[in-house]
Amino acid sequence: MAAPRNVTATRDEEKGEDDDSPSAKKPKLERFPLNTWEFAAAVAVFFVFSTGLFCIYLTMPPAAYTSLKLPRTLSDLRLLKENLSTYASNNPAQFILGYCSTYIFMQTFMIPGTIFMSLLAGALFGVVRGILLVVFNATAGASSCFFLSKLIGRPLVTWMWPEKLRFFQAEIAKRRDKLLNYMLFLRITPTLPNLFINLASPIVDVPFHIFFLATLVGLVPAAYITVRAGLALGDLKSIKDLYDFKTLSVLFLIGFVSIVPTLLKRKRVYE
Repeated sequence: MAAPRNVTATRDEEKGEDDDSPSAKKPKLERFPLNTWEFAAAVAVFFVFSTGLFCIYLTMPPAAYTSLKLPRTLSDLRLLKENLSTYASNNPAQFILGYCSTYIFMQTFMIPGTIFMSLLAGALFGVVRGILLVVFNATAGASSCFFLSKLIGRPLVTWMWPEKLRFFQAEIAKRRDKLLNYMLFLRITPTLPNLFINLASPIVDVPFHIFFLATLVGLVPAAYITVRAGLALGDLKSIKDLYDFKTLSVLFLIGFVSIVPTLLKRKRVYE
């Protein structure tokens, strides 16, 4: 008489058969990170922003509207500057409204190309007004991205940057008492991408007032570099020329100054 099959072994075999299914083989990281409601919320916010932006563009004259194109290269940017110079001079308020809406929209939804918008601000408005525009829009867009991430960002960031998120969370936890200094350092220097900081900050419980203040102040040096480069747009050969070794050294020096209070406090604690 054949011995009865071991129930555990049978279950293991059945489990093994289940593991051969396509859904079981599919790694977690390949699955879309947002559930239905989170995806619907993201689409709704995107639709509201897009509708407002479209309504602003419809108020522009046909001559200016037909020449609009988001620049992807310096050649595109020079052409856009030539096409919009007259319109920006004749309709400054309307142009600034469209410019700000576009910049904030791109920053909120992580659309690449805001560096070209910063260069355009320098080319059309000069250093002072250009910096004010860029810092305002970058801060507003980052804040909008912060709240969007607070709503739906946790699964997305965990899916895209799991290791980087764990590192960021650990660093934030270690620096709670001097968090503003650390966030200023991150904003001033290219240690972490601004996109990641915008998305990950609400997930690791960075208070919004610290995030906002660090963004507002910390983006000024980079805005100055980019806006000033926009004044000599015709001489700029590559985006990489904006951040050469000398420029990066200055940014890290400024960033180091911002964390000096934290370093001094640690020294006193160890003493």
